[in-house]
Amino acid sequence: MANNRFAAKTALVTGAASGIGAAIATRLIAEGARVVGVDINETGLKALAERFGDRFVAATSNVTIESEVAAAVSTAVDQFGGLDLAFNVAGGSLIGAVTEMAEQDWDFTIDLVQKSVFLCTKHEARRMREAGGGAIVNVSSLDARIPVPGASPYATGKAGVEMFSKNAALELAPYGIRVNCVLPGLVDTPMGAPIIGYQPALDMFLDRIPLRAPATPDQIAGPCLFLAGDDASYITGTSLIIDGGWQLTGFPNLAALAE
Repeated sequence: MANNRFAAKTALVTGAASGIGAAIATRLIAEGARVVGVDINETGLKALAERFGDRFVAATSNVTIESEVAAAVSTAVDQFGGLDLAFNVAGGSLIGAVTEMAEQDWDFTIDLVQKSVFLCTKHEARRMREAGGGAIVNVSSLDARIPVPGASPYATGKAGVEMFSKNAALELAPYGIRVNCVLPGLVDTPMGAPIIGYQPALDMFLDRIPLRAPATPDQIAGPCLFLAGDDASYITGTSLIIDGGWQLTGFPNLAALAE
């Protein structure tokens, strides 16, 4: 049920064009917030802008480029007068064995997964500090805790996001800025589609997930909004795992499917 938990609040959401980011933006607007959606996917942002009207402003940006991140954050201030909440969701990965991965593929993934969270948090926190506080939620991954064969830069980057969030929480607490982190497991998003859409791979995951299903984007958005809201006003520097119990059992060895 919609409420006005975030009435008069302005939020910035990266990765807003699809998946978890789109679910967070949708929930925020339903609960009274105004949202600046940041993504490189201009078409996806345009669809949200058409759906939500003047409560949603699109900022097509590459979150690995600092000048574009700074401009996106400035959009929130220029359009809505400030920035109260931020959700750093954007991510992606190129895969490959450690011994075979190209340097540029490693850099691409680390930049998108880890560097972007640093850049976004840096500029979001500057605006929040000026206003006397705020809340930032960074989306890491269960892969921060569980090694992933063939995806070492993604797992490494997501582990960095978790530790960075703790460090930022410590540094920013004196300014009234809370920083927390969520670690989703398998989620039904475009990034998860290759697994969810291939039944043998999905079955391997479901054998490891006690709740026997991937999460919906909305099931990740809800906990993210909790961490940004007043009910979490005494929570900072925490990591919340949202995985249906997957961390209890480990990562499937998908290489077995190629045998």
